Amino acid sequence: MRPPPLSHDTKCMKILSWNINGLHDVVTTKGFSARDLAQRENFDEKDVEKFKNLIADYDSYWSCSVSRLGYSGTAVISRVKPISVQYGIGIREHDHEGRVITLEFDGFYLVNAYVPNSGRFLRRLNYRVNNWDPCFSNYVKILEKSKPVIVAGDLNCARQSIDIHNPPAKTKSAGFTIEERESFETNFSSKGLVDTFRKQHPNAVGYTFWGENQRITNKGWRLDYFLASESITDKVHDSYILPDVSFSDHSPIGLVLKL
Repeated sequence: MRPPPLSHDTKCMKILSWNINGLHDVVTTKGFSARDLAQRENFDEKDVEKFKNLIADYDSYWSCSVSRLGYSGTAVISRVKPISVQYGIGIREHDHEGRVITLEFDGFYLVNAYVPNSGRFLRRLNYRVNNWDPCFSNYVKILEKSKPVIVAGDLNCARQSIDIHNPPAKTKSAGFTIEERESFETNFSSKGLVDTFRKQHPNAVGYTFWGENQRITNKGWRLDYFLASESITDKVHDSYILPDVSFSDHSPIGLVLKL
């Protein structure tokens, strides 16, 4: 269950993260409205335009894949102007797919990330667990020397058996291999990044991704996360999933952070 809303005089920041799995397809889908979704969560924005003007009066920051056009990318649309913005993690090998944008705010860094999928036949598993994960983890730890970090996005790993339907059948599937789960624990959990949804809901079954025709039976995976530095977890008021928003094979996730 979600906690009661904060009082109107409590300052907070509300963040939604969503792998929409094809921006063009979602934006042009009949019935989709970024405005309606944000208003439902009390984000108070106005009109909607396509792509870089999805929500009017919000600033947007975009990082797209240059190695394979349309393959991957990240974006942040923010009403609060950041102190600084960084694209990538500063390593050319990892930054050509547009997978990370970092926004610096007064009290924390927001790192929007789309972690590489290990892929069919696990062809990118070695790259993901032995290269990407350690480099990304090191990048986050460097940021933490200045201020707390919140990592948001599709991290492409169901980290525990509770986070996936029928776990015994998925141990050789990308996103639930032993190697990926151990890498998640080694590079993120054991280094002080807290899974905010699991902290708030230790026993809840909540999924954020479903394969084809599996949403109706809720045979899903929890691949999308808000991870927070331990030093800022006491400011997390709410961490939640919006499973009824179904324009993508992923659902949005939300975080309410007291300022």
